[in-house]
Amino acid sequence: MILILIFAEELALYGLIVGIPYHIVQASSELTRPLRMHLSWLPSTVTRCHPIYRKREMGRLSEAGRALNAAVSFIVFTFLELLDAFLCVVYKLVDFAVEREWKPCYCSSPFAASSVELVAGGGNEGIVLRLCEDSKKLHVDAISATLHRRPSLLSSILSLHRLRLRWTPVRKTPGVAICQKKRRETTRWSDCDCKTCTGWTAGDGLLHVRTGGKVEGGEAEDVVFIHGFISSSAFWTETVFREISEEARSSYRLLAVDLLGFGQSPKPEGSLYTVREHVELIECSVLKRHGVRRFHLVAHSLGSILALALAARHPDDILSVTLLSPPYFPGDEGAMRYLAPRKVWPPMAFAASMACWYEHVSRTICLIICRQHRLWNFLIWVITFNRIRTYLIEAFMCHTHDAAWHTLHNVICGNSERVERDLEVVKKNIKCHVNIIHGQQDDLIPVECSYALQSKLPRARLNVVEGKDHITVVTGQQKTFVAELEKIWKEVNN
Repeated sequence: MILILIFAEELALYGLIVGIPYHIVQASSELTRPLRMHLSWLPSTVTRCHPIYRKREMGRLSEAGRALNAAVSFIVFTFLELLDAFLCVVYKLVDFAVEREWKPCYCSSPFAASSVELVAGGGNEGIVLRLCEDSKKLHVDAISATLHRRPSLLSSILSLHRLRLRWTPVRKTPGVAICQKKRRETTRWSDCDCKTCTGWTAGDGLLHVRTGGKVEGGEAEDVVFIHGFISSSAFWTETVFREISEEARSSYRLLAVDLLGFGQSPKPEGSLYTVREHVELIECSVLKRHGVRRFHLVAHSLGSILALALAARHPDDILSVTLLSPPYFPGDEGAMRYLAPRKVWPPMAFAASMACWYEHVSRTICLIICRQHRLWNFLIWVITFNRIRTYLIEAFMCHTHDAAWHTLHNVICGNSERVERDLEVVKKNIKCHVNIIHGQQDDLIPVECSYALQSKLPRARLNVVEGKDHITVVTGQQKTFVAELEKIWKEVNN
């Protein structure tokens, strides 16, 4: 009998470990509870299914899992660093062979480059003084220090990067450097050359905008939609636009823009894709071109940063602001520590780490996925028998590596100082509510970002949606989300 009890307890413990539902394990444990009450002298093994013991054992398993994740991550990302260095040489040779010029990258110090742009390094951001060839005007851009300062995993662990900071001029004091980047309206050999991706070369250089709702005639309030990272205006037109009520269609003009470098908008090679570039093109392509005066703002993910910058530049014209899953990372440590922790698990962290840390590995991924997006779309269509809409996949693939790389670093990873300044302007000058919506199960942008943003804006209202993640916060509840949007817009008139 004693052996049976011991075996039952051990079976229950290992049942929990391998994933047997808890209610089944608990039922088996309850059957032997009366006997265990009379046999308190049994060894401690018998009581191992006590909740406290189970919690301790699961804690040990969690620690072991974290240790395994760290060990595997170290091996994988050390290999990726070596691979990135190898690909750096390969791409330089291929670029020279195909395009007859050496292409710059961010593997070396910016002092090593030479050409038309001046970079002043210092703090978390650098300053680019760019002389435009057409207008001969001097523009000032803020670029992310993470473009050059990405210490290797090994050096981070051994703290060797601190030693390098002592003698590398660009990292020690603010200085002036030269970058090779030249803004050209051409595509690289590794980018897609289809009509969708290159149609902008025959246009006027403005962003692509899709409209909906009350487009012509009569008075209508304008709503500007800004999509997130590696996405497009289809994220809004295929979801929100389809669910807008007839009453709202007759009262609002909907404007969804493809950001610079994404969708059908221009993808100029050599652009730094800074916040200033993104916002100024939105102003020219949406506000001025379509005669927008006062407007509502709706933005998702990375678009939330651009929406705050746009609101800070037009505080008197904003009717309402709605931000979904905003990537707000306060403090000096920056977003890369949270977005790209260089871990193989969870998968989102692994993908983000490859995109953030390894310039040439991420270019290879774009070469395989983005350049071949027509093939991937066809394969998905065949495999699924056209049972699913592929707008999210198309939006994910229709961009260039240059656009994705610079937008990620210059808008999210190294833009904390600019975001703080914009938040101060929004806090002081905008009288409307800032509505924040975040999925509780968002593994990419943690919900703590929205809580931190809410604490910075007294008039912010936060809605944490149960059971939704970074994408399904919109696509998984389209009707509910649209109803909430229409309610926010009506509050302004009331």
